[in-house]
Amino acid sequence: MVRLHVKRGDESQFLLEAACSARIAELAPLVARIYNGRLKVQRLCSEMQELAEHGVYLPLNMQGLTDEQIEELKLKDEWAEKCVPSGGSVFKKDEIGRRNGHAPNEKMQQVIRKTIEEAKALISKKQVQANVCLNLDMVKDALDQLRGAVMIVYPMGLPPHDPVRMELEDKEDLSGTHAGLEVIEESEAQLWWAGKELKETKLLSDYVGRNEKTTIIVKIQKKGQGAPGREPLISHEEQKQMMLYYHKKQEELKKLEEDDDDSFLNAEWADSHALKRQFHGVKDIKWGPR
Repeated sequence: MVRLHVKRGDESQFLLEAACSARIAELAPLVARIYNGRLKVQRLCSEMQELAEHGVYLPLNMQGLTDEQIEELKLKDEWAEKCVPSGGSVFKKDEIGRRNGHAPNEKMQQVIRKTIEEAKALISKKQVQANVCLNLDMVKDALDQLRGAVMIVYPMGLPPHDPVRMELEDKEDLSGTHAGLEVIEESEAQLWWAGKELKETKLLSDYVGRNEKTTIIVKIQKKGQGAPGREPLISHEEQKQMMLYYHKKQEELKKLEEDDDDSFLNAEWADSHALKRQFHGVKDIKWGPR
């Protein structure tokens, strides 16, 4: 299997194994599916963290309002009594005013937080450094873990307008958001390698040959964005090691120069007092030829 090191811009995303015989027309959408799946896990983890700290989402017409304004407008959160966390809740006001403040108890918060950590680790960019390849099953596993934690803590479910529920049901609306700009639709996905676009009509072997043990860096782009920046001749890590080596050599040279200066200053002939002691009692010293 060819190993693809998938990047977005200069940033590593994940490793993926693919057969030499893989069609680019099928490979590009697969890369986009995994890439978008990782983004979904990250968004979900972020919203679940807020869920653990401040409870469920308020209805949109109540968000950002003060308690006095809510009372004055006679607004009521119909979902507050339906979506009670298992084991009861503790109040922790959401200063942003998005969630109702009725957070799960500490035990249930830990269930959510631990699951978030496990899901993040599964799709983490650190998997690239650990040489672990990602696949769709791993992304689905991370999503299933998060879904399971929500079901444990909120057995009665979440309001239909809660971002956590919307993400889990694939109903999230990312239009006009930065998160929406990060998503690459499968039909718009384009792969590049060594400054060349991988054409949909080609096979992976048309570019990398039939060596199944090859590892290449591919960059995912949206169609129409043009060619991504080429990889530097040396990696960031190699550059870092070179700078450390250069700094070490500079320190060694500096130390040698200091040692030479110390040897010079500590020499007896360079010490005025030592010279006086050496020539004490000697008078009429004549220098030069007799």
